[in-house]
Amino acid sequence: MTKQILAWLLAILAWASVAAGAAGSVPDARDLQKDAAAARAVDGALLVVLVGQHCVYCERVLNEFLIPMSGNRQYREKVVMRRLVVSDDTPIRDFEGRPSTPRKLARQYGYSLVPTVLLLDGKGRMLAKPVVGLTTVDYYGMYLDEAIDLAVGKIRGKAGAPAPL
Repeated sequence: MTKQILAWLLAILAWASVAAGAAGSVPDARDLQKDAAAARAVDGALLVVLVGQHCVYCERVLNEFLIPMSGNRQYREKVVMRRLVVSDDTPIRDFEGRPSTPRKLARQYGYSLVPTVLLLDGKGRMLAKPVVGLTTVDYYGMYLDEAIDLAVGKIRGKAGAPAPL
């Protein structure tokens, strides 16, 4: 009987870990050219969040806003999300398929604080003002939604008109 209970407990734990992983995440950017193509496929923008290692504000933005958004179908139909650790020198591909690193790309966009959320088109051009830092948690979601709506509106030819959520 004990083995049976243990087997059930292990099965439940395995299911819970799979369900937690399926809840959503923000993958690291590895090939921005492919990521841009994925954003074009949904007629949306590429959302790139610049984060620092051991940054509690970055973790909060990811855990409280971006990861839950990544699990929402309505957001997946508007943006493709990627994460760049600004101090990372791991080789990645830029928007033209050339070798780069997260550190170089972050410098290219002139980040000064983390977290910074960039909304980009398929060529890496800014579509909205970056959402920088985590100033007021109560309004952060609204700032993020406004930037996403502006970016997607520009892509979909409705500049100035927010895209419905």
